Amino acid sequence: MPNRGGYAIGLLRLVLLALAATVLAVPTATFASQASHNGAAGMPPELAEAVSAYRQATMRSDIAALSDLVAGDYILVNSDSSLQAKQSYLDDFRLPGFRIDRYVVEESAQAVWGDTALVRGLLHLAWTQDGAQHRRVLRIAHVWTRREGRWQIAYTQLTRVPEP
Repeated sequence: MPNRGGYAIGLLRLVLLALAATVLAVPTATFASQASHNGAAGMPPELAEAVSAYRQATMRSDIAALSDLVAGDYILVNSDSSLQAKQSYLDDFRLPGFRIDRYVVEESAQAVWGDTALVRGLLHLAWTQDGAQHRRVLRIAHVWTRREGRWQIAYTQLTRVPEP
């Protein structure tokens, strides 16, 4: 996978990966014409459980749990347009000196089509890396698929929102 910017990009990827799961922890609305703000409205219970487990595993940097929840053919498109496959994604959780300071998610929503689901939001994030403070605003989208009876995250897209 491409790695533009070396160590700094790796650290940014870690921040973005850790925050990818945070979008899944906030109240969601369906994409359908009747928007709802009552939690996981319209989300199958098994998907809601997988989303919750993914969020918890991400916040704990639980690589074993993440490995089970991330599809083998997982692709992450980072905000710098670089790509990561599953193993590279999991390896980022081993980077030292990283801590999420705070984040806010707005415009969160979901859509479920049979065995495929999309969860998205606008992420206002702040983190500390080796003592330095960083901030970003990102649009984030996760695609989940149900394969062999279980939900796994198959794709994540991160888009950096330009600063005003």
